[in-house]
Amino acid sequence: MSLLAHESDEEYGLPAWSLSASAGDSIRIRGGWPERVTRDWAFGDSTGAGVRVCVLDSGVELDHPLIGTVERSVAVSKDGDEIVIADDDAGDLCGHGTACAGIIRAIAPDCELTSVRVLGAGYTGSAAVMLAGLEWAIEQGFDVVNMSLSTTKKQYVDRLHELADVAYFKRTILVASAHNMPIESFPWRFASVISVGSHELDDALTFYANPSPPVEFFARGLNVDIAWLGGETINATGNSFATPHIAAICALILGKHPELTPFQLKSVLHLTASNVDE
Repeated sequence: MSLLAHESDEEYGLPAWSLSASAGDSIRIRGGWPERVTRDWAFGDSTGAGVRVCVLDSGVELDHPLIGTVERSVAVSKDGDEIVIADDDAGDLCGHGTACAGIIRAIAPDCELTSVRVLGAGYTGSAAVMLAGLEWAIEQGFDVVNMSLSTTKKQYVDRLHELADVAYFKRTILVASAHNMPIESFPWRFASVISVGSHELDDALTFYANPSPPVEFFARGLNVDIAWLGGETINATGNSFATPHIAAICALILGKHPELTPFQLKSVLHLTASNVDE
């Protein structure tokens, strides 16, 4: 058996994933990038209109005044060995998803929000349910998926990594929070995911690129006024609440530039970060 996987005998034609000499023109990509990527070019005047955002969390309180219309709510549950995904009207079981949805709505008011409930009361959940919810969200073709959650269970990492790569190539942006404790968890550590930690400034549009990953960006996450159950608001701190700030900014960017791939969008985020010199 040959171990030279990159060799190809001419009699067999081109290797897989190859282009013929004449194929270059057929896949020409329009440029259209400005000489300098500014915030005004990236998301100035955008409201996120036309961008489909999924909140993969504990559900969303459907009649909360700070959230408005939720296009669809589904719940993911486990019945024995079977995963069940069904439309859901129970709303939010612990407040966390409502908080994330409220932040996204405040920054990108015209985006289309969908709730996928994978956490139960008391922030309980399983990695298997999270994986099923994420797989469903990717299949639905959402533009942005906010994941203010993670798993530390390494037996699920390979499948989670696979799903993150599927999302990347299907142009679904996964925005995931770093763990609040210095422990290893996923999917925020994957390079195909936009990972988010917190800073303590008040401006919702101030975000920083991290020169020392794996956390790639810092957004507002300390002492944030957030939507909560019963139509209320509370003040809270955590990377969970920094993450929807970045997810919403992604929605603003895609509202102006829907053609951007995840790779390109991450580059735009970097170039428009508050600490990157023009």
